[in-house]
Amino acid sequence: MSISVLILTLDEEVNLGACLGSVAWCDDVVVLDSFSRDRTPEIARERGARLYQRAFDNYANQRNFGLREVSYRHPWVLMLDADERVPEDLRDEMFAATRQAPESVALYRMRRRDHLFGRWIRRSSGYPTWFGRLMRVGRGWVERPYNEEFHTDGAIATLAGHLDHYPFNKGFSAWIEKHDRYSTMEARLRASEPVQEDCWRDLFAADATTRRRAQKEWINGMPLRPLVVFAGLYFVKGGVLEGRAGLTFSLLRAWYEYFIDCKALELRRRAAGLPV
Repeated sequence: MSISVLILTLDEEVNLGACLGSVAWCDDVVVLDSFSRDRTPEIARERGARLYQRAFDNYANQRNFGLREVSYRHPWVLMLDADERVPEDLRDEMFAATRQAPESVALYRMRRRDHLFGRWIRRSSGYPTWFGRLMRVGRGWVERPYNEEFHTDGAIATLAGHLDHYPFNKGFSAWIEKHDRYSTMEARLRASEPVQEDCWRDLFAADATTRRRAQKEWINGMPLRPLVVFAGLYFVKGGVLEGRAGLTFSLLRAWYEYFIDCKALELRRRAAGLPV
């Protein structure tokens, strides 16, 4: 055994049991809870996880608390959300990778499979996106208040396996409420941080995370950006081939991007003393 697990939760009684079941191989599971009002803490304790609680302010601070203030039994920690699952092939690959990893490697990135209506929405979800979730204890940190970026003082490697992600398990209302909060945070960042004019230079960078950041900056400067996002996911990426699931997710993503634009414009107008 070489890997501990850290799971962030807030009112996750619908998801937590299955998430914990997917890491039943681990003898050191920590649930960092944001004072849930449902049975999340009870489920964590019943399943043998160590429970910590911290008032939520943003995702980066929450994950950094878990990385810095919690002691782990093992030298590596896998960071999960409660709506994610670890399939057996990824588990086996993580064990093999961490056993053989040179001391210079401190972070492993992996991809996620997003599911909707019982299927993997590979095209409309914008796959692949890489997440740095497996980290040497004490060697990494998280930046950005949401849609976090994972950083390390060492080298970064990649894994072939995937996390399975079920973002709609708590229902569409929960997804919309969550992304309403996300759009507010993103709008604040957008209103305070100017678009990088030279981001196109990184569109062809070797690092996948750098490329994705540059793509977002480039798209953020486009007129009619929500329509561009919809067209990109539905027609260019091929969401049209994924039936109702592809159409639904492409529309929801466009809605989310439009809300960001509306809120960012509101913030700029209020700062200039203009009416909304």
